[in-house]
Amino acid sequence: MQEFITTSESETEALGAKLAASLPGGSVVAMYGDLGAGKTAFVRGMARGMGLQARVSSPTFTIVNEYLGERDLIHFDMYRLSGADELFDIGWEDYLARGAVCAVEWSENVEDAFFGDEIRVRIEKRSDTERKITIEGAELC
Repeated sequence: MQEFITTSESETEALGAKLAASLPGGSVVAMYGDLGAGKTAFVRGMARGMGLQARVSSPTFTIVNEYLGERDLIHFDMYRLSGADELFDIGWEDYLARGAVCAVEWSENVEDAFFGDEIRVRIEKRSDTERKITIEGAELC
């Protein structure tokens, strides 16, 4: 487990980019944090770290956004789901089978969908600018 402190949105994005740059296809990044903690900023950085030029936004109402390129990123927002069954209903296993990196916001709502090999990212909002970010399951240099 590694802990980081970021003091701006751009630092949170940079940490996401650093994580994603070395992630193999098929990785699942389970994200935890309160509303406004910086989960989408982290995913924006992940997209940049994967070489994607897409405009990343929270898929709160669409549930899933796909960012396609040399390496694909599938961005889930589970805020509106009541459990893992609903995630399986929208094709979770099909998304996993594609070999893309999957970033899942509000992972606490779908814990039963994970297999134990996911990377866990916890973002704690400490102030308007400061975030404590804990990463489990991957080591950043």
